[in-house]
Amino acid sequence: MKKNLLFALCLLVGMNTMAQDNQQRPNRNRSMRMETTDPDAHDPVMAKGEDGRYYCFTTGMNVGVMSSADMVTWRREPGALKETPAWAMDTVPGYRGHTWAPDISYHNGQWHLYYSCSTFGKNGSAIGLAVNKTLDPKSPDFGWVDKGMVIASHRRVDNWNAIDPNLIVDKKGQPWLTYGSFWDGIQLVKLSKKDFQTPITKPVTIARRLGKKVTLEEMNDESNFTIEGNNTIEAGENAIEAPFIFKHGDYYYLFVSFDYCCRGQNSTYKTVYGRSKKVEGPYVDKNGKEMRYGGGTLLYGPDENNFGIGHSSAYEWDGKCYFISHAYEKNKNGAAKLFIRPMTFDMDGWIVSEK
Repeated sequence: MKKNLLFALCLLVGMNTMAQDNQQRPNRNRSMRMETTDPDAHDPVMAKGEDGRYYCFTTGMNVGVMSSADMVTWRREPGALKETPAWAMDTVPGYRGHTWAPDISYHNGQWHLYYSCSTFGKNGSAIGLAVNKTLDPKSPDFGWVDKGMVIASHRRVDNWNAIDPNLIVDKKGQPWLTYGSFWDGIQLVKLSKKDFQTPITKPVTIARRLGKKVTLEEMNDESNFTIEGNNTIEAGENAIEAPFIFKHGDYYYLFVSFDYCCRGQNSTYKTVYGRSKKVEGPYVDKNGKEMRYGGGTLLYGPDENNFGIGHSSAYEWDGKCYFISHAYEKNKNGAAKLFIRPMTFDMDGWIVSEK
């Protein structure tokens, strides 16, 4: 009788712990549903492959992948990474292969896939890089090769979080990596031209939600921490993440997400942006306010159909520009769905949102 009672108690505690954990990240870690014309997609980025298909990379086990001939009807593809990188499990305690926020682009004869290894609410994180000659899984040249770590952040040491990477190459062919989530905001670091992997400068903050720098001392002050379920959230109130830099005309456009992802019906993501004629910034919004001091022009946010819209990317294919993100749909109980819209610009070069 005592054994049965003890077993029941342990089972109840375990179920309660799992329930709390699932409430904290309902969209980050749950299995994505493959609805062919309305697929689940968290943190989507996209590329047009050699075979003419569009390949969408998302948060998922070892990086989720799906493809489409027309950006309307989608099919699931194998995960990008053959196995969970051992270096990442050694570097990031708690990471077990659920890989966040990838970035995809083509340079020097190879596709470069940057990806995030982390755990919810902590800035013990790392960004990795994998390369491939082709996106076409039917090609004999197809095969992702993991190159290992690009950059890592450490709890109580670094005042930034090494997730949500995006690569941008400037007019001189110099690669830059932007990344970041909460803490002191969005970072920019210069990478080596030789390998597109080795940082050669220290990170610099180019966008914050708050109008002031969040210091490491503030982040190390336990009075600034909050507790959600069984998670310690150390990020403070600087609710900004998911940078993406898109070059169009004379400007670099920096997209970021304000507020909160990953909460289903309680998600409040908003996409804001600014622009600069230099990749290093400063990025300013329509009102002339610098993004490193809290600026940002609203592009998409909660509306009649979505609880939030964010973690965006932007591309130009065949002379047309596209805005891509995920949206927490109201009629799907807050599921994160692929959100694609044409992107146009007004006479002054500011982006026009499309419903």
